[in-house]
Amino acid sequence: MNAAAGSEAPLPDDRAPAARTDLATDAGNPADAGNPTNAGNPTNAGNPANAGNPANAGNPADAGDGADVPRPALLRYALGSAGMGVYVTVPGLLLLYFLTDTLGVTPWLAGLALLVPKAVDIVLHPFVGSLSDRERARRGTRLRLLTAGCALAPAFVALFAVPGPVADRPWAAAVWVAGWFVVANALFAAYQVPYLATPTDMAIGYHGRTRVLSFRMVVLTVGILVGGALAPLLAGEGDSVGRYVVMAAVLGVFTVVFQYVGIGGVRDLLPAPDLDRPAPERAPHGPALAQARDVLRGNRPFRVLVSCYLLVSTTTHLVLAGLPYYARHELDRPGFTTVLMAAFVAPALLTTPLWFRLSRSWGKQRCLLLCQGLFVAGALGLATGRAAGLVVPVLCTLVLGVCFAGLQLFPFSMVPDTVRAVGGETERTGAYTGVWTATEATGAAAGPYLYSAALAVGGYAAARAGEEVTQSGGAHTAILLGFTLLPALLMAAALAVQSRYRLDARFTTPR
Repeated sequence: MNAAAGSEAPLPDDRAPAARTDLATDAGNPADAGNPTNAGNPTNAGNPANAGNPANAGNPADAGDGADVPRPALLRYALGSAGMGVYVTVPGLLLLYFLTDTLGVTPWLAGLALLVPKAVDIVLHPFVGSLSDRERARRGTRLRLLTAGCALAPAFVALFAVPGPVADRPWAAAVWVAGWFVVANALFAAYQVPYLATPTDMAIGYHGRTRVLSFRMVVLTVGILVGGALAPLLAGEGDSVGRYVVMAAVLGVFTVVFQYVGIGGVRDLLPAPDLDRPAPERAPHGPALAQARDVLRGNRPFRVLVSCYLLVSTTTHLVLAGLPYYARHELDRPGFTTVLMAAFVAPALLTTPLWFRLSRSWGKQRCLLLCQGLFVAGALGLATGRAAGLVVPVLCTLVLGVCFAGLQLFPFSMVPDTVRAVGGETERTGAYTGVWTATEATGAAAGPYLYSAALAVGGYAAARAGEEVTQSGGAHTAILLGFTLLPALLMAAALAVQSRYRLDARFTTPR
């Protein structure tokens, strides 16, 4: 083990006996349901159904594939991601374009209007994670927060429903969008953070967590595809605020319906709370930001994974923000945004199960590094632009889509691995997911902001709805390089960071 890996002192020796820290989780394991001899039995630690035990990290028993998880409940849980997919896609795809090409907001101000609300998320998400852990400690579930997050749809509509007097003033329009973006992000965090804690709360092993997340990834892809394909069609070419409002209302209904379905899946997958147990007198952990600091400081594999995913999230959201500009100004086909978005997302429906199978033999780390390397090549291929016709950009976007599936599946399924590998951390699952979703939110802000900065440097001219503006040569260069070279460099940096991750070998190497 090299010097960097040697700093993983907090990780327990997988071969040493360890006390059970997840008995409440195992009691609700479907494999143990109804068997009095198995419920919470410490001697059952070697059972593959209990492979999530930190004492088993790296043990072959931890290689259970989660096949005992009821498929109907797993499907209902995964369906909750359909609504999440809409929200993570539509603002990232259209909000910057909505500001610059419908409301006439200059690129630098538009980027700032998207960056500031996401900066709030850096504090908000760890707080929600801490609140989620408190809810689970006191009530045995995280369902109240999940239900509160279902108020996302009205805020999503308000994000685009800019009143006429406000829309007439670009700076006021930017403030309106930024304000409602903060509200919508807070409601999304209330749903996303406890929702993503579910795989860690379950008593499943290394491959089982990948299986659960692969179901989620397929449905998330459907949501992204619905949002990414329908949103540009419903919004048209940005010719009116009204078209955007109709788009947000239609997709908002879609979102809230599947959010409620997902809540039912979470309820079915996790054990019922023990209503007879006394509630703790006070919260089991300290302030939210202190918890975030502690989990980052005390868990090196998680810290590496977070650093890598910050770059991955920044890159993918930059690509989303740049798609409308690339289609309109580089390919000279404004309506081609839907085609490119479908090419970017649709491959994940087919390749996610394939990535899962490949990870069974290769491990998640190797598969993730492969995705990152191929993404760099695909992004550089898009630099050919219209000179190569339409076939090359579509093929390169398909490559990015194949990689996108793995870039979502593997990091998310590795987060529970990092939590489970550090004994006794399952009580702080919300703290981990709070940091993780804050990282994703930061990338979701940084990507569009970097692209808007590239547009501003190139001299991109903003326009109001219905106006025709001729862009300069510098603006066209910024549109192209910001969409191709910049994401390639960011993903190459992510690959370099991810190569420092050592935990995967502990799970995939037999002892």
